Amino acid sequence: PAHLEEQRRFVHVGEEFPSDATTLSGADTFQTLGVTQHWDLKEFQEHFKFEILRLTPDEIQFDLIGIDPAIANAFRRILIAEIPTVAIETVYVENNTSVVQDEVLANRLGLIPILVNPALLQDRKPGDAPTDQDTIVFKLNVKCTRRPGIPEDSANEEKFVNSSVYSGQLQWIPFGDQQARFGECPPRPVHHDILIAKMRPPQAMELQCFAIRGIGKDHAKFSPVATASYRLMPRVRLAKPVEGPAAESLKEACPLGVFDIEDGHAFVKNERNCSMCRECIRSVWRDRLGAEESAKLKDAVSLGRIKDHFIFTVESSGILSPETLFKQALEILMAKLERIEGDLLQL
Repeated sequence: PAHLEEQRRFVHVGEEFPSDATTLSGADTFQTLGVTQHWDLKEFQEHFKFEILRLTPDEIQFDLIGIDPAIANAFRRILIAEIPTVAIETVYVENNTSVVQDEVLANRLGLIPILVNPALLQDRKPGDAPTDQDTIVFKLNVKCTRRPGIPEDSANEEKFVNSSVYSGQLQWIPFGDQQARFGECPPRPVHHDILIAKMRPPQAMELQCFAIRGIGKDHAKFSPVATASYRLMPRVRLAKPVEGPAAESLKEACPLGVFDIEDGHAFVKNERNCSMCRECIRSVWRDRLGAEESAKLKDAVSLGRIKDHFIFTVESSGILSPETLFKQALEILMAKLERIEGDLLQL
């Protein structure tokens, strides 16, 4: 029935709160009404869509259409917490006379994204000694000194050498066969201008950093994404004609340009832009037209979201490209499903 399909497919957004927000895709959800909706593989294949909306070196935005929220959320969590990367795990401080405490300094170093192909390293087990197969070593050895002959009122960067310590000053120390393995892309920080500390003469830092492979479940520093989020596709409809001054008022009421005017009539132009601010379903824009006109235009706009249409935005931390992140997340999700299938077959 049409009214059940409306409840199943769409979230309806009212002036005060949303309704029909729960997932109603279970086979027995409407069983008491004599309606069954068993999952069908062929139907899923016909309706499932994947569309890339934007792809840059650091970000990907895409649509996943026709899947359950649980699968979309599993994909998001994999992107955040289960794709391996390399980050600094242990810092051996030989000398640190800066104002940054050793433990704070180690934490800052651990959060610097390191550009290393994780596939070229093995996981290091707790308690194992570091080897060239599971550990990358960086060295930081800087001392702040004064440049001779520079006036006292000059900027600090002109008066002092190493007044600011940046991530680009980390030096990779290859050992074992790492020079050959990483020769084409030597390990280094993703960004060379991340501020680590500020110093003044005669402060100095001398330390070694050991980086290992890990995943976001272990620590957030291993997460390969800056953000990985999704939102449901907005659904904006005009249930009544909105024209003349009313169309102008409606267009002005929306801060994100969802509505536009053509031949004096309002229409939905940028449905995807809608943030559900609900200004278009509140009475403010109608009240400007007078009480009678406001009453006529009540419920002229309906807002909602499509329950199985997810707009994903994934921003990489720079360690892995967005397309690589997407591919690896799919591979991990497939491996999980295969493991579940194997366990079910053994029952």
